[in-house]
Amino acid sequence: MDIKILGSGCKKCQNLEESTQRTLDELGIDVPIDHVRDDVDILSYGVMSTPALVIDDQVVISGRVPAPDQVRAAIVGALPET
Repeated sequence: MDIKILGSGCKKCQNLEESTQRTLDELGIDVPIDHVRDDVDILSYGVMSTPALVIDDQVVISGRVPAPDQVRAAIVGALPET
């Protein structure tokens, strides 16, 4: 699993990163979170409004700080089926 937070590093971006890390910890998933701050890289994902959560190169949330249950649902939804 590859997880990225897209954004300049503002408070909203930090909140999304913290929420994502907390969710990963709760689920027992040990993957690093890459924080993409470069505008050109952010635009390459088609994101016009940050923060954004990208899982396995798919933008799953953008333009807002989601509720923790939405972050959890996005991560769980990206897990491979067993």
